[in-house]
Amino acid sequence: MMTEPREQDIIESFIRFADRLIDDVDVLDLTTELAADCARLLDVGAVGLLLADPGGVLHLLAATSEEARKLEAFQLQRDEGPCLDCYHTGEPVSVADLRTQSQRWPRFTAVAAAQGFASVHAIPMRLRQERLGALGLFGTTPGTLNDGDVRLAQGLAHVASIAIVQAANVPQDGDVLTALQTAVASRSVVDMAKGVIAETQSVDTQEAFNRLRNYAHQNHQHLADVARDVVSGQTLSAAIR
Repeated sequence: MMTEPREQDIIESFIRFADRLIDDVDVLDLTTELAADCARLLDVGAVGLLLADPGGVLHLLAATSEEARKLEAFQLQRDEGPCLDCYHTGEPVSVADLRTQSQRWPRFTAVAAAQGFASVHAIPMRLRQERLGALGLFGTTPGTLNDGDVRLAQGLAHVASIAIVQAANVPQDGDVLTALQTAVASRSVVDMAKGVIAETQSVDTQEAFNRLRNYAHQNHQHLADVARDVVSGQTLSAAIR
């Protein structure tokens, strides 16, 4: 039976993530790849993934562009925006045209427009009844997601949630907060390594992250492990190309 190109792309994406989940999961690399797949499969301008720490404070775990990273960071700094609402309620948030939400999120809508975004959809991340974070989908034009696309986005969010918990080796009945703390700490050290590489190699932080990730792939290491070596000086940043 023949399948449409997009349907085949979706199938291949889920197969690839399923294959990754049976191995030693590099949660930062997987969520970076998942965010990119989500943007492509749903045809949105950018994707950002926010994860809560054990105190319920959200942190950026992955983003497909510098614009998405800045917008997600703004939400966190100003405590205002759709992804925060999605996390706190545990329900999806869908806004087809951000211009209609200037009273609800006055500062967020202004910054989103300045970054070139016109619509947003936020999908909850959870494991059983535990809220983990939110997946933010940012469109460059006004528009809605149909029911099938919402289910696809939720499915990808579930993959990310499972990966986060599995990477921390939390038993099925264990404390999910351990997994959140592990993932947030890993992202923090990657951000520090990005800063070292960006400074020493005179590149922007996105290029620094790309170089860090490529080095991890080439050397079959976890992204966070490479980052720790860079921060500690065990791996010279000049080696990360």
